[in-house]
Amino acid sequence: MLHFSLHISGKVQGVFFRAKTKDKADVLGINGFVLNEKDGSVYVECEGEENVLKEFILWCHHGPSRARVDKVEMTEGDIKGFVGFVVAR
Repeated sequence: MLHFSLHISGKVQGVFFRAKTKDKADVLGINGFVLNEKDGSVYVECEGEENVLKEFILWCHHGPSRARVDKVEMTEGDIKGFVGFVVAR
């Protein structure tokens, strides 16, 4: 089990990025959350097995079809024990 924090910038708000991120996380069994930041970026914390996290993080590098991801900053961290994946507000 691994934990990563992602800071995703580009055209990532107003394009259903959070909703589609939750959909992808639910399909893969990823736990954590996604939220919009005041600077127009999106912040994700995710936990799961290495193989599914790799797929999830790869997806986050392009996001949904209307998004334009310019940069993904990723940091590995300690497991927090999230249950499920939520869109935080």
